[in-house]
Amino acid sequence: MAGSGKSAQDGTAHDQAGPLPEVPCADQPLSRRIEALVFAADRPLPDGRIADLLGIAGQAKVGAAIREAIDSLNANYAAAASAFRIEQVAGGRQVLTQPVFAPVVARLRGERQQARLTQPAIETLAIIAYRQPIQRSEVEAIRGVACGEVLRGLLERRLVRIAGRAEELGRPMLYGTTNEFLKVFGLGSLADLPQSRELKV
Repeated sequence: MAGSGKSAQDGTAHDQAGPLPEVPCADQPLSRRIEALVFAADRPLPDGRIADLLGIAGQAKVGAAIREAIDSLNANYAAAASAFRIEQVAGGRQVLTQPVFAPVVARLRGERQQARLTQPAIETLAIIAYRQPIQRSEVEAIRGVACGEVLRGLLERRLVRIAGRAEELGRPMLYGTTNEFLKVFGLGSLADLPQSRELKV
């Protein structure tokens, strides 16, 4: 992939003498162009951003074309028993390894971020995820203990954000989860959270 990136840069520099094509790499299939972008990206790419980068934004049925291309890529990966596929994570597309390979990938990356979370942090994060936007006092009422330090740690990890202020005396802060939370836990959106009836006050 690094080699491909270098070639693309060299080609761009070479073409600066003349007009740049409106649709770069137009001679390549749409699925391969999307595959190159998603592989090279360091964060999930929304479909709209993919369309912009490909130079096809505004074309008819571009969203459907991108989805069909990704479905085709994933079908090819499955047929070849590949260790990865393109998934929708945090509102964008990202290449992820198949869950069965999590143990070996964890060795490469070292201890996974969620594994480093303490039990109080995991409990606090779960409450915020299911009940957001939520006040600190409400989190503490559910857990039965103070959680100021835990909240501070989750904010530092960018798993939790300040989502506004409550419309009541003192205007206490409200907390919610972030896109980083979705990314770390492999969720496309909050709608993908497992259903739970265990977080009621």
